[in-house]
Amino acid sequence: LSISTTCPSGGSLDIFIEPRLPKPLLLAFGDGPAAATLVRLAELTGFRARAVGQAELATLEVPPGETYAVVATMGHFDEDALEAALAHQDVQVSLIASTRRAAAVRDELLRRGLDERSIARVRTPAGKTRGGTQEEIALLALAEVVASRSRGAAKPVAVEVAPVTFVTDPVCGMTVDPLTSSHKLVRGDRTYWFCSAGCKAEFESHPERYLAAGVVPS
Repeated sequence: LSISTTCPSGGSLDIFIEPRLPKPLLLAFGDGPAAATLVRLAELTGFRARAVGQAELATLEVPPGETYAVVATMGHFDEDALEAALAHQDVQVSLIASTRRAAAVRDELLRRGLDERSIARVRTPAGKTRGGTQEEIALLALAEVVASRSRGAAKPVAVEVAPVTFVTDPVCGMTVDPLTSSHKLVRGDRTYWFCSAGCKAEFESHPERYLAAGVVPS
């Protein structure tokens, strides 16, 4: 950007602008080594990332913006995780599974009433490998996501992204990002966020102690 100066000697001022775009979000479904590895590696490669456990599926919230979901449940709750991910139209979804397992999952999703078009959004098998450790498979699955972004396969839509609003853990007072924390508790029409499972358990054991302190939930 060049701006003419008002100095009598003339000339212009060159201003260089480097945009800082929101990081894409990667949701790693599962609670095993594959999901944990996906989260660690994704954060190292420019993503915001967090694991999504089975207990969170019914209340899963996905913020606006570029989002990827890798189902790394390793046969435990594949169908439930895929249903939760596919409920969000703009999320790109991958499944870590063998070809035979992926076919069985597809049949079950059809039986549950999902249509062919929705199921076709699932990239499988993520990582395109057989055997290997869960960590190795997670690495290959993430590499596919990164390659997809590099090829421009992702077509993020223009959305108005609200500024990140941090909340306070009512137990320890720590600042928590609700977009990446998986520790939350809903009481009535209010949601409380926690920095860890320990703080959540403490709140559940003695809620009156912390509610009396007047901590404002999200």
